[in-house]
Amino acid sequence: MKCPFCGKGGTEVLESRVADGGKEIRRRRICTKCKRRFTTYESVRGSTIMVVKKDGRREAFDKEKIKRGILRSVEKRPISMELVNRIVDDVERDILKKQTEEVSSKEIGRSVLAKLKKIDKVAWLRFASVYLEFEDLKDFERLIR
Repeated sequence: MKCPFCGKGGTEVLESRVADGGKEIRRRRICTKCKRRFTTYESVRGSTIMVVKKDGRREAFDKEKIKRGILRSVEKRPISMELVNRIVDDVERDILKKQTEEVSSKEIGRSVLAKLKKIDKVAWLRFASVYLEFEDLKDFERLIR
């Protein structure tokens, strides 16, 4: 494992424990070179899930893409990174539970919207405006009602 701070190989594991309900291993590490500490998470990689886009194209499921969309919607809102990561993990978990090789982008968007609505209405509205492709103020008014 390379140190994220100095880039050198060679770290020692200080502590390991089960995380995320037994789905991950959390490891606390220390770099043998710069002596800085950091945390890594180890999880099982499943088969690649393909996302079917609105236009029929397919692309590999990308957790980071969901995270970027959520981050845009929660910008300048009192939402922690920890909560954003939890939403992303929950969405991924929802998809994996389906045990299918393909999922529509609509399903992903609905899942994100459901989770944001419970947390922050402004972030929910921002995400909805992009996901539902709002064109004018009437679209916002319709959704708010």
